[in-house]
Amino acid sequence: MDRTHLPFDGTRPAYDAAVDVRDQLDPLPTRPLAAAPDGAPNVLLILLDDMGFGASSAFGGPCRMPVAERLADGGLRYSRFHTTALCSPTRAALMTGRNHHAVGMGTVVEISTGLPGYDATRPLSAGTLAQTLSYNGYATGAFGKWHQTPSWEQTAAGPFDRWPTREGFDRFYGFLGGEASQFEPTLVEGTTFVDPPRTAAEGYHLSEDLVDRAVDWVRDVRTHAPDKPWFCYLPFGATHAPFQVPEGWADRYRGEFAHGWDRQRELTLERQKALGVVPADAELAPWTPGVPHWDELSDPERLVAERLMELYAAFAEHADAQVGRLVESLRESGELENTLVLYILGDNGASAEGGIEGTLNETLRLNGIEDDTARIASQLDRLGTPESYAHYPTGWAVAMDTPYQWTKQVASHYGGTRNGLVVHWPSGISTPGEVRHQWHHVVDVLPTLLEAAGLPVPETVDGIAQQPLDGVSFRYSFDDAGAPERHGTQYFEMFGNRGIYHEGWTAVAQHKTPWETARTETPSLAEDRWELYDTRTDWTQARDVAAEHPERLAALQELFLAEARRNHVLPMDDQLSGRFDARAAGRPAPPRSLRLLPGAGRLREDAVPSLKNTSFVIRAAFAAGTGTEGVIVAQGGGFGGWSLYVKDGLLTYAYSFGAVTVTHVRATTPLLAGDHVVEVRFGYDGGGLGRGGDVRLLVDGEKVGEGRIERTLPFFYSMDQTLDVGLDRGTPVTSDYDPGRGFPFTGALREVVIEAGDDALTPPDERLLEATLVAH
Repeated sequence: MDRTHLPFDGTRPAYDAAVDVRDQLDPLPTRPLAAAPDGAPNVLLILLDDMGFGASSAFGGPCRMPVAERLADGGLRYSRFHTTALCSPTRAALMTGRNHHAVGMGTVVEISTGLPGYDATRPLSAGTLAQTLSYNGYATGAFGKWHQTPSWEQTAAGPFDRWPTREGFDRFYGFLGGEASQFEPTLVEGTTFVDPPRTAAEGYHLSEDLVDRAVDWVRDVRTHAPDKPWFCYLPFGATHAPFQVPEGWADRYRGEFAHGWDRQRELTLERQKALGVVPADAELAPWTPGVPHWDELSDPERLVAERLMELYAAFAEHADAQVGRLVESLRESGELENTLVLYILGDNGASAEGGIEGTLNETLRLNGIEDDTARIASQLDRLGTPESYAHYPTGWAVAMDTPYQWTKQVASHYGGTRNGLVVHWPSGISTPGEVRHQWHHVVDVLPTLLEAAGLPVPETVDGIAQQPLDGVSFRYSFDDAGAPERHGTQYFEMFGNRGIYHEGWTAVAQHKTPWETARTETPSLAEDRWELYDTRTDWTQARDVAAEHPERLAALQELFLAEARRNHVLPMDDQLSGRFDARAAGRPAPPRSLRLLPGAGRLREDAVPSLKNTSFVIRAAFAAGTGTEGVIVAQGGGFGGWSLYVKDGLLTYAYSFGAVTVTHVRATTPLLAGDHVVEVRFGYDGGGLGRGGDVRLLVDGEKVGEGRIERTLPFFYSMDQTLDVGLDRGTPVTSDYDPGRGFPFTGALREVVIEAGDDALTPPDERLLEATLVAH
């Protein structure tokens, strides 16, 4: 079997066949099958989301994660392992072994552009880890967050080339987007959207569901193929916002964070030194600028911040407990001994996207809208439930990245990119319980796993010549703590935050602040101040020595530019809010009008007309009977979105402005039985983003209601909830109808038409006349 050219074609060797099988003296060759090398280990790759280096107890943090600790005590802790500073880029680098810009993932898929390093489109020359293992005889399954499929391709029409089951996985169950409600996620099985198996009221939780599926899949594989190794990829939605936990978990850390985030950094650093994951002389890096110290907060601000951190810690512990269920099932079945477990504690640094105050609803923050401490304080009893979409304040993110500076998105500093890694492999590691300090990066995972399995890096995949790996294997370090490190150079870049590591030195430039989501203008990259750190003696990037070594700094800046050119990083783009507009960003834009038939649904925002910052018309045709009610069409959910429905005989349009206000515009006369065409006509005020507008409701051309929405969400309604026809899946837009059932429409829907743009308010015959006049 030639494992350098995948897939194996199964060609039989030459043979001589007799005319009559009774005369066949030499045995005929059977068709050779692709099989893994003898003794190849199972692979369990676990990835947590938005967890900083200093969060988990396995690396000295306050979040109790006993499973991570036990795996580390029976395996290895890696103290200098790095990610890209953001979700999609880390996942693309993990799956391909190439730098994130080199595979088109310079940012998250929702704000991709048309540029080569940012188009969210993996080149076929960068085959995936799952493809390589699958073509070499592994069973492959992925359960959890994907976040690599371009958002405009996430429909029933595909294309499915960049869905998990076309990127090497036999089985996929999880979600495609950047985050998901833990109680009401938008789930996919294979290439089919599915509903969660239970409702939140029935005890559903996403982390538990994912592990249930993974356990069942491993057992099924082993039942039918006792000797076949498997690759299980388990990327949780936890601990990304929303912080949501099952009943009984939210109070597990009551009172444990009253000392605040400044003191927490000191406590964590003490524990990290005791564990040996930082040197005994390591210093706390300077406090992140613009973030208040704990003693600068008011009592209500401390109360809110404390409670949000308690919730995050419970969320982290709960996710670790689910990992424990899978690990125990492997131990009980005897599989754990030859299973290589990589437990990556975060795909980037801790998230500061909750803002200085924290928030009850992360959707507000990502729309550039601050939350209010008094509002959060008044609803503390809702934290962790389906009624909140919480995220902690920036101060806790800084503390969860102890002992480093900055946070997620800030790729320049280790607070954004250094994450804990636990490696456990009883039959492959002879020195359990030790710490490894070799410098490595997420691109190194693929070559490490291939080497451990005895597999070469393929030269061609599906007939396509493969571009070189950027990663190097760290298998050499499993049994040699003193082995010289082999990853000598690595660039970093995210939103203009950038840096370069080279043989122990780091040159870095912080450019964009993650929690300033409302800021539309940033300084030019040329105005940034570069810092220089000698991490051979300054582990935590605490002492800037740029002034003492100007020549070295200049050389590293040139090295960064060379790496940036090679990997399609240039031109660097520091925009965030501007990229939510697909047309302005240069990615495939959603249609301006769309006709939807009954049953259409689970449509992401890039797949339907954008109703933000513009006028629009929603038109629906249906037959109503006596007592007809239910949702005609809805988009988003209770944390941001809109719904058109009939209740108590009245046509109603509801708009949720980030769950801060929910505006209802209702008809003044009831809907009669019969055939109807109803409309919502929204006239946008214009003059900027997120402005208000006037709403009119029409039934069969006659106005039946009107009202006003004072503020609208400028960028998106939800990173998880979708547009659905005939019901409101997920969290309900309004409390007018109960959660869990979707308030399905009981009439006979024929179609829903959505038209976006100022001309949508112009009647079609007038538009045709105007177009004719312009043409002449």
